[in-house]
Formats: sequence, structure tokens, C-alpha cells
Amino acid sequence: MENNFPEEKEHMETLVSVLSSKALSEFDTQFNITDKGLISLSTQKIYQPNQVKVAHFYRFEGESNPDDNSILYAIETNEGEKGTIVDAYGMYSDTLVGDFMNLVEGIHK
Repeated sequence: MENNFPEEKEHMETLVSVLSSKALSEFDTQFNITDKGLISLSTQKIYQPNQVKVAHFYRFEGESNPDDNSILYAIETNEGEKGTIVDAYGMYSDTLVGDFMNLVEGIHK
């Protein structure tokens, strides 16, 4: 699994700008996390933490509203499927997402 992100990071201010960026154009699958693992909404395949890496992640902080705090993960599976999952962070975070991501060893910053 290669990391194809440019060394110089583009200035990304919003979740929408990152999702529509060239850097994430190959990450077109949406993922969700259930108690069984990370599920591809395209293929319905379920992955465990040792079967994925986080190629990159972006954190967004709402300037005026703490409800806007979110994190976008760009994920690549061991089978080459690429996609994203979004979670809140802080008090609104999804514990399933946080627990799963804590078990993923391959996280590139």
C-alpha cells in the first residue's frame, strides 16, 4: 500500500474541500464501522484493524461551534480498496470508530 499524498500539504479548511480534493480522488468508497469491523458500503466486505491502514487523516475544528469538530480518515484496505470515514471527535465521537482506529497500526500522518 503506497502513500501517494504530496509532501507539501494543500491548505484544506473544510470537510467538503478535502473530500473533493485531488489528493482524495482515489478514495471513493465510503466506509462505516460496526461491531463486526470496518465495512465497505460499496462491496459490503468487512475488514479488521490489521487489514487496513490510514493513509492520511484530517482534523477539522469549528471556530464558533464545538459541534463542528470532526476527523476524516482516508483508508486503504489490504485488498486495495480506498475510501473514507468521518467521525466527530471529543464528546460527540463514535466509540466504535475510536476503538477501531486505536487498533489500526498503519496510520500515516
